[in-house]
Amino acid sequence: MSTIFTKIINKEIPADIVYESDNVLAFRDINPQAPVHILIIPKIEIPTIKEIKGSEHAVLLGEMYDAANEIAKKEGIAEEGFRLVFNCGNNAGQEVYHIHMHLLGGRKMTWPPG
Repeated sequence: MSTIFTKIINKEIPADIVYESDNVLAFRDINPQAPVHILIIPKIEIPTIKEIKGSEHAVLLGEMYDAANEIAKKEGIAEEGFRLVFNCGNNAGQEVYHIHMHLLGGRKMTWPPG
C-alpha cells in the first residue's frame, strides 16, 4: 500500500523538499511543532522501526543521520542544538506508516517530550 510519503517521493503530490539523494528525501512538515520541523525519509517503504534489520538497513539509516546533520547546518540550528525523533506505532504518535525521522529545532526543547 502506497503512503503519502511514497507519493511525495514519486512527485505525485507537492512538498517543500529541502534535501534529496538517491536513497533519502527530506521535506518540511506541514504541521510544524518547532520553527524548524523537517521529515527525513528513506526512498524505500519500511512501515515502522520494528521492520529495521541492522545488516540490511544500517547504511540507509546512516544516510538519514548524515542528511539530518547537513540539513541542521543549512537551517542554522546545528550549533544551538536540535532533536531527532522516530515514532513507532499508534501510541507513539506515528501517523504515516513509512519510517520517518523528525528533525526539530530553532527553539529550546523541553523534557520529557509529549
